[in-house]
Amino acid sequence: MNKFELHLDINTENSTIITELNKQCALSNAQLKQAIQQGALWLTRGKSTQRLRRIKKPLKITDTLHFYYDEQVLNQQPNEALLVADCVDYSVWYKPYGMLSQGSKWSDHCTIARWAQTHLKPERAAFIVHRLDRAATGLILIAHSKKAVQALSAMFEKHNLEKTYHIIIHGDHRLRPQPDTLTNDVDGKKASSHFTHLAYDEKNNTSLVQVKIDTGRKHQIRSHAASINMPVVGDRLHGKVVEGSNEESINLQLCAVALNFICPLSDEQRSFKLPEHLMPSLNALA
Repeated sequence: MNKFELHLDINTENSTIITELNKQCALSNAQLKQAIQQGALWLTRGKSTQRLRRIKKPLKITDTLHFYYDEQVLNQQPNEALLVADCVDYSVWYKPYGMLSQGSKWSDHCTIARWAQTHLKPERAAFIVHRLDRAATGLILIAHSKKAVQALSAMFEKHNLEKTYHIIIHGDHRLRPQPDTLTNDVDGKKASSHFTHLAYDEKNNTSLVQVKIDTGRKHQIRSHAASINMPVVGDRLHGKVVEGSNEESINLQLCAVALNFICPLSDEQRSFKLPEHLMPSLNALA
């Protein structure tokens, strides 16, 4: 696969982006334009470096273009996200398995923020205020103004909202205390999760569990589930997926199914719940 990066200092008047890139690489104009739309181009102007998609943006002497081309990354196609609610200043989406919360220097076309920006009508800027792991699914908020970014980010930092997750884990969770509060440190930081049993599948020895968290450590739910020897089904990081087993083809069974909070912009109570058919299901794994 073709992978390279270019850093081009602009030192002539009336330079164009495509002309400058043509001097240094053999990609066709169509390939360059597609890569730029997918987020592979950055512009440094003064002390600011930002992703750039406007191919006709006038360049200035002392500008620097950064072009990060990775054919394998750019060939990836995102699964479709689903709009749950459009609240104008922010929107609520279902993020599918494999979709990223945040892009890289190589692209952002497989991120939920880029999907939201290009699929909302009317189109609006889109900003991430919290994250879901690539392998996780479920509800995620996207802000569409600087005011919304600040207000929603502060809400998450202060934990002024209730997030509910559903997971499917190995083992019979009915044997654990109910509710099952886990307080193991995650990466040396305090963490607290509350697991509550919902259903059990005797044939597969798996349990559907509701989870609410007091802290938001990376991989907290997955780590806590593994700590009681009941790892999340499909967890290739903390679980024990047997090579050649059916679980090799199963996506991580961890989903953010509900968000409840008082909107920091309107002071209204907001409650969002994922449609039932998008939630983890013991029957779907049977």
